[in-house]
Amino acid sequence: MAIPAASRSPESVTLPELVSFEPATGARLWAGPHGDVDTEVAKACAAFPEWVAMAVTKRIELCRRFANQVRARSEEFAELIARETGKPLWEARTEVESVVAKVDISVTAYAERTAQRKLDSALGGTMALRHKPHGVMAVLGPYNFPAHLPNGHIIPALIAGNAVVFKPSEKTPAVGAMLVECLHQAGIPEGVVRLLIGAADEGKALVAHENVDGVLFTGSATTGIGINRSLANQPNKIVALEMGGNNPMVIWDTPCIADAATLIIQSAFTSAGQRCSAASRLIVRDTIYDAVIAETKKLADRVIVGRPFDDPQPFMGPVIDNQAADGLTESFLYFLSNGGRVIKHLVRLDDKVPLLSPAIIDVTNIKDRPDIELFGPLLQVVKVSTFEEAINEANNTRFGLSAALVGGSPQHYKQFWANIKAGIVNWNRPTNGASSKAPFGGVGLSGNHRASAYYAADYCAYPVVSNEMEQPRATIGIGLKQD
Repeated sequence: MAIPAASRSPESVTLPELVSFEPATGARLWAGPHGDVDTEVAKACAAFPEWVAMAVTKRIELCRRFANQVRARSEEFAELIARETGKPLWEARTEVESVVAKVDISVTAYAERTAQRKLDSALGGTMALRHKPHGVMAVLGPYNFPAHLPNGHIIPALIAGNAVVFKPSEKTPAVGAMLVECLHQAGIPEGVVRLLIGAADEGKALVAHENVDGVLFTGSATTGIGINRSLANQPNKIVALEMGGNNPMVIWDTPCIADAATLIIQSAFTSAGQRCSAASRLIVRDTIYDAVIAETKKLADRVIVGRPFDDPQPFMGPVIDNQAADGLTESFLYFLSNGGRVIKHLVRLDDKVPLLSPAIIDVTNIKDRPDIELFGPLLQVVKVSTFEEAINEANNTRFGLSAALVGGSPQHYKQFWANIKAGIVNWNRPTNGASSKAPFGGVGLSGNHRASAYYAADYCAYPVVSNEMEQPRATIGIGLKQD
């Protein structure tokens, strides 16, 4: 299907400037020139020495001023997020709240994860453990949480003493620009946080730049793998990759069928399924399959899909653009033509913009199911008869971000937790909605063991051990000739 000109995404339009469009309307929202990587990195390098020499208490104070700036502009910020991502206003407001809350969480995490320590050493000396920032950090942000997720890298990096060059997603540059504007308005020097507007070319150049000391990325596995490969000959760079998932939710014996259905809807369709921790695969025991699926479909039929400012507020908005909507439609048709049984059809609600209904399809009879991150409101269902089969099916993926068990006994959960390959394992809770007060990361194609959120402090500074004495003092006790 041809993409209407009014709502084409940036990657399908060749322009001398970067343009973003409102997913819900197709209207042009923002435009700006592509940035110069060398210039932005040079400015960050020049600002780093003064920033790292500043007392950490002063850096924290400036970050708290940033939180106040965001708080003061919270409604304006939320409206911009809603317009540029298409997510409902209520959800955009929760994202702004997460941006504000991230500062205090990062301060606590920095104190805990990079605490200074001193131990006694030989000859009455001291052994000290301190942490240093890496230098200039490249932050590459996603479009689904264009403020919260890059902010989760930027604030810990700044507290630790790094300078930052931030390239927002080419699909959400306006939100990225406002985030940096708030940082500068708070008094953080302009050189310390640089905004790089651009698309894939600028991203690749930033990652590979010789004066970038670290790369903090949130996005697709394909891009993350590309980053990893491009830096194979630069082991000096710290690289943190959060690359999404193909997440399973197992439904086992439970009398709470309505609650289970609610957890399924929350996991699969919040943010129109555009969360790296969204449930993509629903694995259901055969003895409760009919009841669970009937209740889930009934609730899915009630889900309101709409535009950000609709009244009443929708549960979910559009996916990011028509290209994404077309890809999800193709995936649904693939499942359908290869033995899938439709439970709830994927419906394009508007031919001009990417509004999709939530979709559910049973793929039990599809032998070779694609192991991909669909990143949209498309839930696959698999029927199983044993708990071991359920665990095997859950682990039938190269990804490993989030997994959840709904129902079952404590013994079932113990077995589930022990055997599931994922960085987040929940019981009777959704797969998504992780707290910033906990680490966030996965294994396999979901990450490279550099958990973010509360553990972001770990990759924003490195430990330095020092043996120290106020005056030189040394002896050689063996191996010398007598005087």
